[in-house]
Amino acid sequence: MFHLKRNVPAFERAIRVGLALLAALGAFYFLPPGALRLLGWAAAGMLAATAAVGFCPACAMLGRGSGGRMK
Repeated sequence: MFHLKRNVPAFERAIRVGLALLAALGAFYFLPPGALRLLGWAAAGMLAATAAVGFCPACAMLGRGSGGRMK
């Protein structure tokens, strides 16, 4: 089984969910239909996915650890 160590704290996960909702709504209202709108939704989906899992690959590549308290 592939196991990912969490590197996103709970407060940041909540912020990521809020930003994902804003990004999805912004993509729907402000981007033209087509590939650009899909790209906006994909970015929102990635924010939501990293919030749900608690692991951010970009943070891991930059060396961000768990920071101690992760739940």
